[in-house]
Amino acid sequence: MLTLLPSRAVVSVAGADAAGFLQGLITNDIAKAAGAPLYAALLTPQGKYLFDFILAAHDDGFLIDCERARAEALIARLLAYRLRAKVAIALTDWCVMAAWGETPQPQSGETAFPDPRHPALGFRLLAPVALGTTTASESDYHRHRIGLGVPEGAMDFAPEETFLLEGNAEELHGVDFKKGCYVGQELTARMKHRGTARRRVLRVRAEAALPPFGTPLMQDGSEVGTMMSALDGAGLALVRIDRLALERPVLAGDVPAMVSAPDYPLLLSKERSS
Repeated sequence: MLTLLPSRAVVSVAGADAAGFLQGLITNDIAKAAGAPLYAALLTPQGKYLFDFILAAHDDGFLIDCERARAEALIARLLAYRLRAKVAIALTDWCVMAAWGETPQPQSGETAFPDPRHPALGFRLLAPVALGTTTASESDYHRHRIGLGVPEGAMDFAPEETFLLEGNAEELHGVDFKKGCYVGQELTARMKHRGTARRRVLRVRAEAALPPFGTPLMQDGSEVGTMMSALDGAGLALVRIDRLALERPVLAGDVPAMVSAPDYPLLLSKERSS
């Protein structure tokens, strides 16, 4: 399956200081980008989520695959940290495509790489123009992503409210706990080592269409979570894992649903007992 992702944009960070500049800001180790793309995030100084993105090395800098609706806000935040660093930060006219279920054939001028978050997400393709014949829609991509339990952007994180580890960023390879300091690092490391992430993004499945972002999840009369992105009867929710009984149904608004772990290892039982 191959689809254009119009809701995504590409930001360029280039220049002699690009690597060092990003290393002091993002949650992953920029040195790894020399061999493979990275999933990473930019946080507030208090460790709250601001932006998540996929980052790939390109020429004398990096391309950042991010939400189009929030690309200018990301650029503004990066510029606020630039000071005297020799970097140029700009929104490009490149497009983003996703391919899964088959290996794409990169064409001239196209940057293609495996999605660093989950193998089943397939490949990301960044190009100056949309290449190839699409065989799926952006909704198909989000349906596939949600089915795997992979959160993405402000549709699954509440900016300046959610902690990155609550969005399963460690399990999705978006945090390096061995790198040096970055914005929000202290609280993120403390949450990791103390096991204090009581909320996690989990999958929600229902026979009817699920309600929109922000709708409470209720179980036995108590609120156990909040709906995030959803398509038809499949969605994601930010759930209090210390309150939820996975084997029992929940109500998403007035829709009966079941909650399940994502399609990758997540140590829910250990965190509930800690």
